[in-house]
Amino acid sequence: MTSTLPEKVDPPDTAAAVPGELVVVMAHVKKSFETNHVLQDLSLELHKGENLVVLGRSGSGKSVLIKCLVGLEELDEGQVNILGQDVASLPNAELLLLRRRIGFLFQSSALYDSMTVRENLEFPLRRQPGKRTAAELEALVREALQNVGLEEAMERLPSELSGGMRKRLGLARTLILKPEIMLYDEPTTGLDAITSKEISKLILDVQWIYHTSSIIITHDIDCARRTANRIIVLQDGRCTAQGSFEELASAADPWTRSFFE
Repeated sequence: MTSTLPEKVDPPDTAAAVPGELVVVMAHVKKSFETNHVLQDLSLELHKGENLVVLGRSGSGKSVLIKCLVGLEELDEGQVNILGQDVASLPNAELLLLRRRIGFLFQSSALYDSMTVRENLEFPLRRQPGKRTAAELEALVREALQNVGLEEAMERLPSELSGGMRKRLGLARTLILKPEIMLYDEPTTGLDAITSKEISKLILDVQWIYHTSSIIITHDIDCARRTANRIIVLQDGRCTAQGSFEELASAADPWTRSFFE
């Protein structure tokens, strides 16, 4: 299944691009679970309009990083600032409002299997404040599905969709709320090479059309190559290297370079 969006030109020279304003700042973050020290003095920044890829071996803290970002895990030390707000200091009501500005694409796509594609997309809209007419819901659902190439699947159940189509549906359900920041957790896991390439292209489409800022957690080096403006490498809960794909692929440090070989 291919996207209905127009073909895009190759990404610009990201190394020469001027960074936008900071929308995410993690500073000296530490998080442990008893004796398991998952994040150790981790710092990173995400610029507006940027795709930041986080690479790391299994168990390096990538998924915990996402949970700390949005306040699902309490920090032991450090600070997380998203869209100008200190996450740890926000009351629950304000934290929920902040999360509405952030989109998530989970490994499992987190779909409701008893709902049709249409109903899956309508669900987050109905939970938002304000009442939308049937015509408004229809327009938003169709737009989201068109943007991921799934309009013809509107009345089908998730169980009737391929793995790649389910991933697209999960992305459409997130995009329907027009998030400012996207968090992708292993977006190509479990997909074949062709479908993985399509999902990587869709991540770029989302960046350019919706003007999102994104953090992409992955161990898929091809996904990183296709989607990243900048890459950071996690090792033992720390950021040990960062730069463009080309810079890290030719890094002097053998451990960093091993990701790209």
